[in-house]
Parts: sequence; C-alpha cells; structure tokens
Amino acid sequence: MTSETHSLTGTGEPAPGPPPGCPAHGLGPGGLHRLHESEDLDELYERLRDQHGPVAPALIHDDVPVWVVLGHAENLHMVSTPAQFCRDSRIWTPWKEGMVKPDHPLMPHIAWQPIASHVEGDEHKRLRGAVSGAISTIDFRSLRRHIRRHTQRLVNRFCEEGRADLVGQFAEHLPMAVMCEILGMPDEYDDRLVEAARDALKGTDTAIASHTHVMEVLGRHTARRRAEPGEDLTSHLLSHPADLTEDEVREHLRLILFAAYENTANLISNVLRVVLTDPGFRAQLSGGQMTVPEAVEQSLWDEPPFSTIFAYFAKQETELGGQRIRAGDGLLLGIAPGNVDPRIRPDLSANMQGNRSHLAFGGGPHECPGQDIGRAIADSGVDALLMRLPDVQLDCDEDELRWRSSIASRHLVELPVRFEPKPPQDVTQAPSHAPAGAQRTGWHVGPPLPLPVGESQPSAVVTPPVPPVAGPAGPGAVAEPARPPGAWRRLVRWWRGY
Repeated sequence: MTSETHSLTGTGEPAPGPPPGCPAHGLGPGGLHRLHESEDLDELYERLRDQHGPVAPALIHDDVPVWVVLGHAENLHMVSTPAQFCRDSRIWTPWKEGMVKPDHPLMPHIAWQPIASHVEGDEHKRLRGAVSGAISTIDFRSLRRHIRRHTQRLVNRFCEEGRADLVGQFAEHLPMAVMCEILGMPDEYDDRLVEAARDALKGTDTAIASHTHVMEVLGRHTARRRAEPGEDLTSHLLSHPADLTEDEVREHLRLILFAAYENTANLISNVLRVVLTDPGFRAQLSGGQMTVPEAVEQSLWDEPPFSTIFAYFAKQETELGGQRIRAGDGLLLGIAPGNVDPRIRPDLSANMQGNRSHLAFGGGPHECPGQDIGRAIADSGVDALLMRLPDVQLDCDEDELRWRSSIASRHLVELPVRFEPKPPQDVTQAPSHAPAGAQRTGWHVGPPLPLPVGESQPSAVVTPPVPPVAGPAGPGAVAEPARPPGAWRRLVRWWRGY
C-alpha cells in the first residue's frame, strides 16, 4: 500500500468499523488501526513498523487520522526541524475541518495554549528563555538535600509497618513534595494536592474540579510571590527580563508541575519495579556494576515515562520515513517505539549505560528543560529508599502487577512490597539502613592493649581503645578521642547536603 493511499487528509466517507470481538476489531476507515483500542500498543507499533516502515498511518479517538513516527532517526528529524514541523495545533487539518470536537479525550494534550511548548519564533525564545533562566538558578546540592529529606519523611510514614505500596505511598508523593520546594510553596504540599494532580491527569469525571484546585493553589502562590519575592523558581520566573504576566507565570508553573510530577512519578515506579523483579538488574546495583543514575537512564530507554507526545504538525508538504506528509498533517512523537528501533538497538537486552540518546525528554527546540530535575528526583529518591529498606521485596507475583494504559503513557497502578519493620530516622540525617542512633564504636588496629587483671585477652586483633588520657575530668579519665572525618568524607557530605 502506498503512502498516497494513506494520506491523512481528505479521507472521504468513513466506512463503518467492525464490531468488537471480530478479527478486524480495532480497525477504522481505510483499514487503519485505532491506537486507543489496542490492548498491546508495543506489539501494535512493531506490526505497524513491519507494514509501513518508520512512519505509519493510524487513528486516534473519533477516527481522527495521525502519523505515528516509529523510527529513532525520524523522530529526531521531526523535533529538530522547526521549519517543517511545529507544535501549533491551529494548523492541523482535522482541527480546522471540525473533526476534533471540544470534548475530544485528547484535547488537554492537543489544544493550543500560549506556552513555550506550543509557540515558535521570538515568542518561543521569550517564554522558553524565562523558563530556562529560572531553572538555571536551582542549586542542585540543595535540591538533593530536599529529595533525601522528603524521602526520609515518606519512608517514616510506613517503615514500622513492614509493608507499603511504593506507587501510592512513595512514587506519587516524592515528585510533588520536591516540586513544591522548588516552586517556593512547601506549605502547599499535602495529600490533597497530590490527589488533585493525579486525578486531573487521569481525565476522570472529577478531573476539571481537581485541575481547578491545582490552578487555585498556583494562583495564590503567584500573587504571593509577586508581592514577596524569594529565592525560588517562581520568583525568578516573575523577575525575568522577559516580563511574563501573572497568567503566563501561572500557566508555565502548571506545565512544569504537571510534567515533572507525571513524568517523574512514572520514572520512579518503573525503576523500582525493575529493581524488585529483575534479579540481575538488582545484583548489578548491589554489586556496584551499575549506579542508580545509570539504572534510571536504562529505564528511560526501556520504559519511558511518556510513550508518545501529542503532537507535531506539518507546516508544509514534505517527506518523512518514506511517507508523503501533507501540510496540516498531525504526527505523534513516538518515544517508546523510537527507543526500540531495531536500527539503533538490534539487541534490546544490551546495556545502554552511558548512552543518553533516548527520546524520553524529546529533542530540538522543545526538549524538556527540566529533565535534570526529574533525573535528580528519581536517582536520589530511589537511592535513599534502598538505603532505608535494603531488604525490600515484591509482595505479590510479578504477573499480578497491573497497569493503567493510554496512548500517551503506561502507569503502574501499585507496587506492593514487604520488608522487616524499621524505626523512623531523623530526616536531617543521611538515609541509612542502620538502626536509628547507631554509632560505630572506637576501634584499634595493632598489638592487643593491656586488660585488667583476671580478664583474658580475645584472639581478635581489633579491640576497643581504653587508654587513660588527660582531660577535663583529670588524669586517668577514660575518653574516646575524636577522629575528624577525612577530606573526602567531608566533601561527600557537603555535596549530599548534610
């Protein structure tokens, strides 16, 4: 079948689709696959790759036609060529022809908004410059301290129980807590804000009310920071020379908050699931062959937080991946299928350590400006959690895990775990698997020290030091000499924020 047959404009009279249950269920007009009806999108993407190559025609809700970009190189070309492709849905032919209704399920993703990710040219430079400038003021040493302290607080909530759901009790809370710190509104972080953000992103019947609650929180915060600036991202966004209005600031805070929350919550869940279900993966972490940041990067390749991004639009007639793309056609940035393109990953079991060329954060002018924040929350949070709960184990069979899937992403519903109950720890201290308050006793390497008469000398060479020293209590008082930490340990503690 030629690309001319699959033109995504002027589709003519749609043929009635087959009923559910028949072999052709999931096919729409022209025999195109309905992405939203697929029970296994990964399998469908590979079938489309075999049939059409790196760019394939498909349908989304209401039988609206799109191109799915499956190839890694083709995705990079699309996002990096603003002269041919943009994110302004107002030029989308189905939009202009009325095929996309106001209540379309993907409207929150598709509808154009005056934000950096949807505009071009000088306006993009102005808005993107303000966002990037504000993000550049973040002190990542302080950020990691916030991450570890919030991890400590979250783990303290359930550590004495010996059981937890690491999605609902950890992964969905940590990003919101840290982002509230970054935005300068730590007092606004609570369970209600987490639930509202989660609900708004799910698109439930109460999603509009939940979205309204989040926007009210951001509105109050923006007004407060306009009157009383601080050293936080919101204040820097307000004071940037781009001179954003309060509405522009609030909309970009919403974008930053939702994107960081959804993306990072999925990333943390995915990394923890692999750690708990793949013995080889966990052994590499435990044995030092892989660091937590490398584990995060591997997860961004294998199971990116967003499967696709809606959407890019052709500004002119062009060619992509052997397909004729007409002006006004819509294209999905295929992150998940692009990451497993056999032309760049012929062996999916091969380790991708040190390789950051995945598509998880997009690319080109609209590449995610806050990707290092998400990486930091995920790798520091997972590392701190595993320090607190080194014996954590999955508390169900792996095949009992459930996902909530959509074209845009795949969410792990819950991750039940068990572990030996642990005491809470001081949130200002570095996470540790040692009991709270445990201190290493003094030790001595060398000839055995003399013992009181009547006591036998143990065979071990390492013995506690008990030399009499002169001190405030006078000669003969026993004290353990203080041993200051070495330069390397002081540097590590400084870097980690303790």
